[in-house]
Amino acid sequence: MSGVSASGNKGSFISRHFRKALAAAASFSSVLFSGHALAQNYDIGRIPLPGGSTVGPNEVVQFAIVVGVTGAALLSVSWIIRSRNRVNRENTALRARVADLSHMVTRSETLLNLKDQRIVVWAGAEPAKRGTAQQNKQTEVLGQLPVASGAPQDTAAFLSFGRWLRTDSVVALERAILSLREHGRSFDFLVETNNGTMLEVQGQTTGAYAITRFINVDGVQARAAQLQMQNNELFDTLTMLYALLNRLDQTVWTRGTDGRLNWANNAYVQAVGATDLDQVLQEGRELLGEQARQKIERERVLSADGTSQNQQPAVPLTGQQNASIATFRDRLATVIDGDRHVLDVTEVACSAGSAGFAANMSDLEQVRAELQRTLRSHAETLDQLSTAVAIFDPEMKLQFFNQAFAKLWSLDIAYLESRPSNAMLFDGLRSDGKLPEQPEWRRWKESMLSAYRAVDPHEHWWHLPDSRTLRVVANPHPQGGVTWFFENMTEKFDLESRYNTLMKVQGETLDHLAEGVAVFGADGRIRLSNPAFAELWSIPPTIAVEGTHISAIRKQCKELADDRYWDEFVSAVTGIADKREGTQGQAELSTGTILSYAVVPLPKGQMMLTFVDVSDTVHVERALKDKNEALELADQIKNDFVQHVSYELRSPLTNIIGFTELLQTPGFGELNNRQREYVEHISTSSLTLLTIVNDILDLATVDAGIMELDVSDVSVRDAVTAASERVADRLREHDIALKVRIEDAVTSFRGDANRVHQVLFNLLSNAANYAPEGSEVSLDIRRRDEHIVFSVHDNGPGMPKEVLDTVFKRFQSHSNGGRRRGAGLGLSLVKSFVELHGGTVDIRTAPSSGTTVLVRFPLDARIYRTAAE
Repeated sequence: MSGVSASGNKGSFISRHFRKALAAAASFSSVLFSGHALAQNYDIGRIPLPGGSTVGPNEVVQFAIVVGVTGAALLSVSWIIRSRNRVNRENTALRARVADLSHMVTRSETLLNLKDQRIVVWAGAEPAKRGTAQQNKQTEVLGQLPVASGAPQDTAAFLSFGRWLRTDSVVALERAILSLREHGRSFDFLVETNNGTMLEVQGQTTGAYAITRFINVDGVQARAAQLQMQNNELFDTLTMLYALLNRLDQTVWTRGTDGRLNWANNAYVQAVGATDLDQVLQEGRELLGEQARQKIERERVLSADGTSQNQQPAVPLTGQQNASIATFRDRLATVIDGDRHVLDVTEVACSAGSAGFAANMSDLEQVRAELQRTLRSHAETLDQLSTAVAIFDPEMKLQFFNQAFAKLWSLDIAYLESRPSNAMLFDGLRSDGKLPEQPEWRRWKESMLSAYRAVDPHEHWWHLPDSRTLRVVANPHPQGGVTWFFENMTEKFDLESRYNTLMKVQGETLDHLAEGVAVFGADGRIRLSNPAFAELWSIPPTIAVEGTHISAIRKQCKELADDRYWDEFVSAVTGIADKREGTQGQAELSTGTILSYAVVPLPKGQMMLTFVDVSDTVHVERALKDKNEALELADQIKNDFVQHVSYELRSPLTNIIGFTELLQTPGFGELNNRQREYVEHISTSSLTLLTIVNDILDLATVDAGIMELDVSDVSVRDAVTAASERVADRLREHDIALKVRIEDAVTSFRGDANRVHQVLFNLLSNAANYAPEGSEVSLDIRRRDEHIVFSVHDNGPGMPKEVLDTVFKRFQSHSNGGRRRGAGLGLSLVKSFVELHGGTVDIRTAPSSGTTVLVRFPLDARIYRTAAE
């Protein structure tokens, strides 16, 4: 085809150049004819020639034409001959090339039509759908495979690989062909037909063609291919087994002939605390301890001698005469994640190494122990039941009984533990007169024992000769056997009788109560009410009956009370709140009656309303409130009066004291003894009165909550010295000694120095008033934790209980053996000032043993107005 095409091209080339030559000759002739015409039009002279002849212009032109035409013809013929020779040479070469190609095609077809291979050629890069016309057009199948290989001879059947190849081979082949046609990836592997024949498949691309070659392998190649296929299957199986073992929760490992780990599953890696298998293998992390591994190795050695206790008999390997597998199995302890675990270890060993499997039995042991504990717990629980329980196995033998069963029938424990049969037990109870008398004992016993052949439980009522009533349930087991339940219903019937009696008594009691009671159900209807309820709300007896809805009750009570009360009652009874809470309150009726009500939630969604007529109580309460308000007002007026009078008395007292001091000075003249005595009494009384007035003002300031402390560092020794100097005259007057003891650790604390001085002065004054003449008053100061404790003790007569209860009340003065009776404000001021600092006051006294006042000041005072008040 290519040679013919080349020859045609050459011919067209020659004819094209030949036409050009003829056109040139024709042009030259036309030029000559044009010259001849010019010669005729112009008369040119004749040209003489040698020999005497002449040539005219016409002859010259004609001669030139002839010569030109002849020369052009000769040139054209020469060129044509040369072109033809060249074309002949090229045609000869092309014919030789065509012959060579035909020979090569014949040889290739001969090779392709061999009986041991088949080639599939796909044209185009994109694969077409199988079975379509596009695929048939793009696909060409060459060659044949032996019939014994199982490959179809038909092209369409051959291309349906799933019909004659194994499934795994089909999947691999189609995946490889798709990759070849789409991405040009070559392949070479083995496939297996359905009859077990091995074929080598090679895939490659050539230009725009994808070629797949199926080659039948036989002889040594077939054996090698089969071994390769078996190797692939073993590799896939091993990979699958590894994947399966990696999914197990149990640990699995393998070891080489040197005893070192060469593989372990994920559970093993996790159990030994490694991150991956490489770390386990590199570091040689072992799941079992050294002693456990030595035990396995020792048992393996003993197994070779046939003396092992835990080693299983060696099993010969298939196809091997000198190799066998020794199996070790035992429970070994190890530590995983810091906890002790018991593993059921199985390890097999052969000449190629060993493999082990360990199942964690700790959970199983825990479950087994938990089951045992549960069974014991159930047995103990059944023993605690008041219901008698007896369990019989499928052979009607007693398997279990509780203490209530033995007690119910008064049976000996040893007899029951001998596992008597059910029929024997019934006969024994009948002979002892413990079962109800039956006219036909045999038939009755057979009906009872028919429970072993029944499917559903049977219930019976036994009325025993001793007046007891039993509810007997026979519950058959699906696996055989029966569980008997004997419930003593005697007490229940007695309780029901007493309950009914109690309900009647309760009904009578409610009917005669002065308190109105109404119980509403979850549907809002009356379940129970008494006559007092209808009487208090003026409800007709025909309406306040069981079944009446609360809306009807509300309608009847609408005129008597405000709607908000019954809105609350209706909401409480019919509401669907998540949390049901009771409420209380009072409702004043239009008739002037005041009812105290209570809404009480009851079980099962019920609600109880109670109403009590408290009109008299409320009236008395209101009167008492009015009187209390009047008393509080009077007390306030008293306080205002005392404060006003105190302020009004302060100025004249100051004047009196001032003038008294002036009278005592020599500049105003000498006073006689009587006058001096009177002036001293006036001065003393004025100072005493001024002190009382100041105390009253201080108490009024405390009561008003406006007193503020001037907090600073208070020197304990300075405060004691100042207070001692103020009472020194009184102590000397009665020959009373003051003994002061201050701990070395006590120096100062934070407080109001003036108030502390007042406290100590009042305490020492009070002690000097009650201390016997010639006795001693002690003042001890010590530190206790975060407090400074001042302890003032006198050896006076002590305080009786009635005095001690009112000792801190204002204006409560008791002589109680004291030399003079004061205004009763000293200890009140002490308590107020100390509590204002955040401290406490405590009095310890007893008759004839003196009195001790303990005052505790905090180291760092704060203003506690509430406590001071």
